[in-house]
Amino acid sequence: MNAKISNKAMNILSRFPKTRPPLPPGYTDVWEKLMKTNREGRGPASKASQLLETWLHSQVAKDTAQNLTTLELGAGTLNQLDYEKAETYDVIEPFKALYENSEHLSRIRKVYDLIEEVPLENRYSRIISSAVLEHVDNLPFVVAKSALLLNENGCFRASVPNEGGLLWGAAWRFTTGLEYRVKFKIDYSKFAKHEHINSVDEIQTILKVFFRKVSIKRLGLGRHFSFYTFFCAKEPIIERCKEMGDYFSWNYETV
Repeated sequence: MNAKISNKAMNILSRFPKTRPPLPPGYTDVWEKLMKTNREGRGPASKASQLLETWLHSQVAKDTAQNLTTLELGAGTLNQLDYEKAETYDVIEPFKALYENSEHLSRIRKVYDLIEEVPLENRYSRIISSAVLEHVDNLPFVVAKSALLLNENGCFRASVPNEGGLLWGAAWRFTTGLEYRVKFKIDYSKFAKHEHINSVDEIQTILKVFFRKVSIKRLGLGRHFSFYTFFCAKEPIIERCKEMGDYFSWNYETV
């Protein structure tokens, strides 16, 4: 990678691709059901978190307009579309069970399982995600390819939980974590470690590696006393993005 990248950024980049911690025996069987339950806001603690998550979705959608071509990463149950006006809307979501019964499915132009499937000739006004980047094991590649898929004035908009911050850690332990222990008799921290493999600091650093302009807004005060962070990244560093593609043996000759 480019020598101008800081030692801190190089250290973070060297952690990828990450290996997701495995779930204990018996947890895998309930993973899909519980993931969908949590995303849909069922149960007292999940409903409480959904109220806060309105901020996640609304920040991402603040630029939404009918003439903006959109690609959503990790679209899940398609609940971001409650906030969106865009008519040309593609999504990436590998788990069909999450969206197959969504009322918004008719609004989707194309569903991809992975970002690797999105043609390089595609161009988007915006690439968005809500509570997704913390889950991605090959995050530098996903960010780099997203940058290359943006049109000239496009933006990468992402909201994430403040994973690694004190307030966020306390919040899930006394809400979702407590609910899952009482209701399902399982330790939610196992799911948290399995799912949230990237901290907000890692995400911020990676975005700054591949974009010249990264603005940051938090729901709270600073990293440790905020629930969520919103990033808006613009002006991709194209050569650096291509280098990341080469690192992952991706062919960017057509870009």
